[in-house]
Amino acid sequence: MTRIKSKYDLFRQKTQIILYGTNTVLGRLFDLVLLGLILLSVLLVMMDTVEGINQKYHTQLLICEWIITVFFTIEFILRVISIQKPVKYVFSFYGIIDLMAILPMYLSIFFPATNVLTIVRVLRFFRLFKILHIPQISQQSLQLREAMEASKEKILVFIYFVVISAIIIGSLMYVVEGKESGFTSIPMGIYWAIVTLTTVGYGDISPASPLGQFLASLVMIMGYGIIAVPTGIVTAEFAKSSLKNNSISTKKKCTKCNSQVHFDNAKYCYECGETLPDN
Repeated sequence: MTRIKSKYDLFRQKTQIILYGTNTVLGRLFDLVLLGLILLSVLLVMMDTVEGINQKYHTQLLICEWIITVFFTIEFILRVISIQKPVKYVFSFYGIIDLMAILPMYLSIFFPATNVLTIVRVLRFFRLFKILHIPQISQQSLQLREAMEASKEKILVFIYFVVISAIIIGSLMYVVEGKESGFTSIPMGIYWAIVTLTTVGYGDISPASPLGQFLASLVMIMGYGIIAVPTGIVTAEFAKSSLKNNSISTKKKCTKCNSQVHFDNAKYCYECGETLPDN
């Protein structure tokens, strides 16, 4: 016998279609409203930090923030109860971001300064990729993720090298320059080395002796490599990923729906199921 769905089951089903179904009218409308509220919330937090606006409209801004927070809270609860595996959503990338978007306001009840952390709601704009559902964007984001994962070991080794270099350089500058030039300790020297290696150059500490200036010149030259190396690593892996994806796909135009991107061994169109022509 077919089990008759209860009102709660029907509610969960309809809610899931609206929250997760980007191809439906209501789902698309909800996503647009959600993006609008995320943008409004970020703007409210930014405006609240402007002294003149905060003094005049703090109460109104706070009320608006709480209204948006309640909306996001209800949305989060509905997302949890509307799917079969709620734990999977809660600990997913989007689930963690959604939770982070609502926690700061509730924490601000006990720690008022934490309400400014609601700016993390801007991370929810990652949902834009899901809402747009453009294959080219999805493919590029997948390639970038693959490139980052493939290069993480190399980048970790490189960061390890940079940290060791900063410790050695900072210690040398402490010995060479001393307290007279602002290098009051080895940690202060390491701070200077990191600022110089990354080409930030605050200028709050600078070497005065010829030897110190010579070492600083070497560190500045090394700084250009510090920027170029991780960029080159990721770019190389991204290029490999692009070549790999291009090698497993080819353009087979479907005569029925005109869809063009398919796998080499595809026999049927993934959009309409029509038999594909052989190349």
